[in-house]
Amino acid sequence: MTDTDKLNLQSLNIPEEKREELLRIFPEVRTEGGQIDFDRLRLALGDVVDTGKERYGLNWPGKAACFKAIQTPSMGTLLPAPEESVNFDTTENLIIEGDNLEALKLLQKSYIGKVKMIYIDPPYNTGNEFIYPDNYSESLQTYLEYTGQTGEEGKRFSSNTDTDGRFHSKWLNMMYPRLYLARDLLRDDGVIFISIDDHEQASLEMLAKEVYGEENIIGVIANTNNPKGRSDDSFLAVAHEYIIVVAKNKEKVNVSGFEPDDIILRRYNKIGPDGRRYREIDLRKTGDADRREDRPDSYYFFIYDPESGKIRVSQSSEHRSNEVCIEPVRADDVKGRWRWGYDTSTKNIQNLIAKRMPNRNIWGIFEKDYLDDRDLVKPTSSWTFKDVNSERGTEQLLELGISKEVFLRPKPLGTLKRVLEIGTAPSEPCIVLDFFAGSGGVAHAAMELFTSGKRQISYMLVQLPERLDENKKEQKDAADFC
Repeated sequence: MTDTDKLNLQSLNIPEEKREELLRIFPEVRTEGGQIDFDRLRLALGDVVDTGKERYGLNWPGKAACFKAIQTPSMGTLLPAPEESVNFDTTENLIIEGDNLEALKLLQKSYIGKVKMIYIDPPYNTGNEFIYPDNYSESLQTYLEYTGQTGEEGKRFSSNTDTDGRFHSKWLNMMYPRLYLARDLLRDDGVIFISIDDHEQASLEMLAKEVYGEENIIGVIANTNNPKGRSDDSFLAVAHEYIIVVAKNKEKVNVSGFEPDDIILRRYNKIGPDGRRYREIDLRKTGDADRREDRPDSYYFFIYDPESGKIRVSQSSEHRSNEVCIEPVRADDVKGRWRWGYDTSTKNIQNLIAKRMPNRNIWGIFEKDYLDDRDLVKPTSSWTFKDVNSERGTEQLLELGISKEVFLRPKPLGTLKRVLEIGTAPSEPCIVLDFFAGSGGVAHAAMELFTSGKRQISYMLVQLPERLDENKKEQKDAADFC
């Protein structure tokens, strides 16, 4: 072989590199085949485009106007309020009162690419919550209309009811520009967690795919917050909500995990001479593709000396009379295979033990799976923990001396602490943002993790100020509390 044979003599594919760079900068313009939708690209760059063409994707009335909302410069200003603050000159935490779309624009200048994690609990669009009007003339007058709950004609804004012809569209028009601007605030290894229920889960997942790129969807968590199910549901008693997890760049994300709980500790029920906790896992492959012929290179022998307790790996079944030859055999006596290849078993022989299995009257090989090799347990896509139960959120309010009528359906601290634990690293200082802050649960959870030494989190919250009328029955408790 000549030197030229070893070289890649193909010229650099410059158009392909430019296309990939465009898709990295504008993931929302990616089509199903990984190509560029140039009409969407023109929209993203501020051009007016005829959107009448049919194509696969998430489309709704008002989508084109979302780009105008994103690109319109904010007319607002962030004003410091030292008299309402604690440790104003030294704190690393920030609470912003105002419209979160305006705030997200204003934060671009100082925090672009600096936020490690975003968690939001937006309106679920059940027909009962206040939804921002899809009017994108962002100005001081619009802001006053928001905070005063009155429209351009002096009429009060109301809930987004399902009798409205643009029920879903209004919700999407609210969410799209906010998710778009939030993406720019995230670090390259940043992650966003979004709580939602069945009303808009499907739309939200498609929206996240469009804004962040389908390849950056980490997954969807089924969060069982009401194990008994909702009693007022007519067909299925819904027992869970969802948390959609999306990365800015999935390849750069390192999702953390949970500290092991009692259930995990009970599984790791062995203690070694060095005090390390472990469990024993059968090295024989089970489940799919578990036969010898499925992977012949994973079929070999372990030779075990019961007197010395030593194990060696061998390609041959030959052994001395005082030794035991162990091979992988399925429960139906068909020859199976090991989970590890020959070289891996040889390298990790010190972590293997031989055990007689009385129920089958054969010998088996087991791996010592140490808990401290994984200080944090990988989260699953189904959360059934007690601390994510919605009733726990109400109990936590009562423990603080706050009536449940003050903050309706607060997120339990357990849910918020868990998303913070897997979205941030234990020893790394970082910034977390919540721009649908509500009662400030993310700040509460972040402070608990910070004071316990488990995380080094600084938080930023954004919440639209809501005026309370003590003469209104549904607002009296909150007004009295404030």
